Amino acid sequence: MAGRLQPVVMEGRRILFRNFAGAEGRFNAKGNRNFNVVLEPEEAEAMLQDGWNVKYLQPREEEDQPLPRLEVTVKFDGKRPPNVILITMRGKTKLDDETVAVLDWAEIENVDLIVRPYEWEVNGKTGVKAYLKSIYVTIREDELERKYMDVADAPDSAASAMMAADEDSGPPWKE
Repeated sequence: MAGRLQPVVMEGRRILFRNFAGAEGRFNAKGNRNFNVVLEPEEAEAMLQDGWNVKYLQPREEEDQPLPRLEVTVKFDGKRPPNVILITMRGKTKLDDETVAVLDWAEIENVDLIVRPYEWEVNGKTGVKAYLKSIYVTIREDELERKYMDVADAPDSAASAMMAADEDSGPPWKE
């Protein structure tokens, strides 16, 4: 490894295999939050030289090249929890360990992130693991989300009226 590595800033990226919830699956133990970021070929080569754990996704079509990717670990329990920001037309929302799972299903438009290197050595082997330092995720909003973006998040008047009526009369099975 080449000395003390610095965090890496990546802008306009595509992410794959999202598991911000830490759900147990075929390739994931329960509680392990992670995702993969697609790398540029030159960037992947440089990161490999520095010891990062770059993997390649094999192409589906014969004429395509393998896709370089880096698995990024998302850890909230530690000294340095990541800064996770969701960007919508309404503005920025900071996500935490309770709300970050929303990114697993979001329709993503853009991702900018910073990964922090963790240089490790075990039984004479060395490597660099990527931890999420900061991520800004812009989601794609559909026509209805844009149309109703100014509507307050308070309960609507019909729901409020129904709740008030229920409180006044009590349950219908009681006299």
